[in-house]
This record gives sequence, structure tokens and C-alpha cells, in this order.
Amino acid sequence: MQRAGSWIEKVAVDNEEGLSTAQLMLTNNDLKPVEPARRQWGPWNFVGFWVADSFNINTWMISSASIVNGLSWWQAWLGVWLGYSIAGAFVCTTGRIGATYHIGFPVVNRASFGIWGSLWPVLNRAVLAAFWYGVQAYIGGHCVYLMIRSIWLSWDRSTIPNTFPAGSGTTTADYASFFIFWLVSLPAIWFPVHKVRHLFTVKAYFVPTAGIAFFIWALVRAGGPGPIISQPAKLEGSELAWEFVKGVLSSIANFATLIVNDPDFARFAGKPRDALWSQLLTIPIGFAVTCFVGIFVSSSSVIIYPGSEPIWDPLDLLERFIDDGGSAQRFGVFVIALAFALAQLGTNIAANSISAGTDFTALLPRFINIRRGGYLCAAIGLALCPYQFLSSSNNFETYLSAYSVFLSSIAGVMVSDYYFVRRGYLGVKELYDARNTGPYFFTFGINWRAYAGYIAGILINVVGFVGAVNGGNVPIGATYIYNVNFFAGFIVAAAVYWICCKVFPVPACSDTWLEVGDQIDEVTLAYNDDTSAAASIAGSDRPQKIDEETGLDRKSSTGYRTMH
Repeated sequence: MQRAGSWIEKVAVDNEEGLSTAQLMLTNNDLKPVEPARRQWGPWNFVGFWVADSFNINTWMISSASIVNGLSWWQAWLGVWLGYSIAGAFVCTTGRIGATYHIGFPVVNRASFGIWGSLWPVLNRAVLAAFWYGVQAYIGGHCVYLMIRSIWLSWDRSTIPNTFPAGSGTTTADYASFFIFWLVSLPAIWFPVHKVRHLFTVKAYFVPTAGIAFFIWALVRAGGPGPIISQPAKLEGSELAWEFVKGVLSSIANFATLIVNDPDFARFAGKPRDALWSQLLTIPIGFAVTCFVGIFVSSSSVIIYPGSEPIWDPLDLLERFIDDGGSAQRFGVFVIALAFALAQLGTNIAANSISAGTDFTALLPRFINIRRGGYLCAAIGLALCPYQFLSSSNNFETYLSAYSVFLSSIAGVMVSDYYFVRRGYLGVKELYDARNTGPYFFTFGINWRAYAGYIAGILINVVGFVGAVNGGNVPIGATYIYNVNFFAGFIVAAAVYWICCKVFPVPACSDTWLEVGDQIDEVTLAYNDDTSAAASIAGSDRPQKIDEETGLDRKSSTGYRTMH
């Protein structure tokens, strides 16, 4: 037993002294509020982060479905602008919580779902991040394939003996390239979150430059922008309107994961306003510019290769360039493929590795920190064999649509809890309190009101989702609701949660708007004799001063005011 106890201590992560056994299941140094020394993300770091994230293969192709389904190029592009503007507003809404209180998504969720009830939303987000890590890494592997083939033409999936089954969705050459990208990505997971911002700065300069070079190269080779630019819309009336709406919602759904977990990054902001305008403006601009480049390059591909359909995947177009060009053209392909590989790496670290690392940390904080969680995410992403999902676009889109429904409900509860129920007030120390007297313990650690909202937000989309998956006959109203699935899930979840809290009040709320995040400095989480909410906000030794600022009722047994 002593040997087992010694082994457990060796693999356990660093933690504050004096924590109870239950608290060790709720926190470690990576889950605690970010101390001032690590709040190193300024507004330009967020600009670089989103510029870097916007330039990836998925964004490049985001308008393709709308154009193929009947919209003109400018209508599809307008949908991107509108969709990502709305997504940016959602991101800032959830990100403000992290930027104000310097806590990540798993901890924010404890206020609404409960100390233990938050584990289910966190598990949902962790699974999605691990899945996406594998998918993005496999796309990055295609970039590596192009880089190798630019140097050695013999690196060709059609000539290298294939050991994978015909229906597997991959080949030996593709899998080897995927594994190389996966392996080279591992060192990037090692760096702490407040330091990894430098990767996004490098990517923000190099990748867009290469993308613009690709844009110019394709237009010069084609001698013009191509037929897609002059192609009118193929739809009219309500069909055109609903296709436009679906295009807008596809942009928002593509951002569903980042809307939920933006607090994981925003918590490193020096000040709350550092994470506001920098994100609100950069997100729509960055993603719209990337889609614009993608539309024009794909349109020009029809002229470069007469008789072919538009090539929406830039990597497929680059591969064609290798086949019909000389050494100079192959060098150009190598540089652009390198830029796309860096783009995929940055996107994987930003949207998946760090997010999953934070989520896995919350699931088992005694033994997992963000770094270990990031490597666990990478291992799961490899084990999931992502090429099997990509082999069927229908299965892939169905999976993502389902998770968009789940995540919209989680976001709805989060936003409703912070902005309308608690009105900006959080007792930070109590978010790490496992005792049943804590304000976020609710019933057995679970807030049933949050789950009522969460389930209602899912149910509103269920019928339309079934129709979309099976292609069966469902009421037209259900189809229309599912066309706006993120809004429907978000609004219904938020409204049901708010109503439940009105009828059955929750503790630790403010009667007026009250954010006290500026009180947070170095938070001590170990239990002590002072159980007042006010003192716990900042781990401060000035409880009386904070009481005057918060207006908390010190006469009550818990020190918390319930919602009226």
C-alpha cells in the first residue's frame, strides 16, 4: 500500500497545499484562476490568434456548399460575413466571463450546471475536441504529403504499395503523411497556454502571406477569376432565402465549439476589454477574407483545367499543380503546403489541444494537467482513425450537426446563468468548493435547472435532426427549426433555464449588474473558517470592503443572496 501511495504521489500533478480529498477532484494549478503574472494576452494577441485560426482548409471551403446548392458567390460570401459576425458576438459573450474572472470553460460551467453536474458538458466538449484533433491532423497530413511529393515525385499514393483496405478512406502514403504531421505536432503541445500565443503571431504573418500568393498565382495562371464569379443564383424566393439562412448557420455551427470554450483563452487576457473588440472585429474579417480567397481560387481552377468542376479543396488544386509543373512550380507548392500545414497545426492547438487539455484536466485534476490532457487528446485523435469519418461526408456532417445541437444548449445555459440570472456575479472560490453548503453544490452537486434547459434546447431540434439524418418525412416546421438549430437550441435552453431559476431561485446572485473579477489576485482555495462569499471572491483579507461593494447579506447562514 505504501508503494502504491508513493506511485500515486509521483504521477499526481502540482496542487495547492491543504486541499481536501474532494477538492483534489475539482482543481489543480491549471484550473485555478489565472494569476496576474500569466495574464499576458493583450488585444493584439487575440487579433493574431483569430487571424491565424481563420486561415485553414475548412474556412477556405466554407462557402463551397452554399454555391454548389444554388447561391451566387456574393450571396454565399455575404452569408459568411453575417454568420461569423454573429459567431464573433457569441464568442465575446462567453469569453467575457473568462476574461473577467480568469477562469476556463470547465469552471464557468460549475456555476450553472453544478460542481459535479458540470462534468457532462465538459466531457461532451472533450470528446469533440479529441475527434476534431484527429480530423485536423489528417488534413495536415495531406499538407505533408504535398510537401514530400514536391521534393520526391515518387511519393505517390497511386504507386506506393497500399496496405489499407479499399474502403478504409486512406492509403499507406496518406497515413504515413498523417502520422508524420501528428508526430511533429507533439512538441507544440508542451508549451503553456500563456506562451503559445507566439505560435499564433508567427502563423498570422506567414500563413496569410502564402494564401495571398496562392490567390495571385491561381488568378495569373487562369488569366481571370473564372466563371463562378459571373454565375447567378440558381434559386429564387423562399428557397433562396432558406439556403442563405443555412449558409449563415453553417458558419455559426462551424464555430460552435469555440463559442463554448472561449473562456479557456480569454482567461489569460490582461483586462476584459482586451478580449472584446479584438475578437468581435477580427473573427468576421479574418474568416470572410479567407473565404473570399477560396471562392476566387476555386473559380479560377475551372479555367486552368478546362472541362473540370470547380476544385474547392486547395490541397487538391496544389496536387494538380505538382503534376503539371516543373521544379519552380513544385517549390511554390512546397511553400504553400508548408503554410497550410502550419495553419492546421495552429488551429489544432488553439481549437482542440488546449481545449481538450483543459477539459480532461477538469475530469481528473488530481492526475491530469493541460499538458497531459493535450497529449491525451492527441493520442485519442490518432486512435479514432479520422480518415474513416472523412471517407463519408454524410456521416461527418451528421456528426458535426449533432454536436452543434448539444453545444448550443450548453452555451445557452452558460450565457443565461451569467448575464440574466447572476447578473455578472460569481463567487470564484466557491466554484472549487465540494461541500454541500456551497452555493454551486445545488442537489448532490447537480443543478437540475441547467439540465432542464439543456434537454429542452436539444429536444427543440430532435425532430428536424432525425429528418436531416434519415431523409424521412417530418413536419415542415421541424425542418425550419432545424435549419436554425444553433439559435433554436441556444434560445430555448437559455429561456427554460431562466424561467426555472425564477420559479426556483438559486443562491449567489446579485440584484443589479455586478462583476467583481477585478478583485481576483492570488486565490487560496483551501477551506478556512471564513465562509462568506465576499471574502472568497478574491481570497482577500479585506472582506468588509468587498461586502460594501457586493452588497452581500452577511447575516444569512451562507452569506449568499438568492435570485429574486
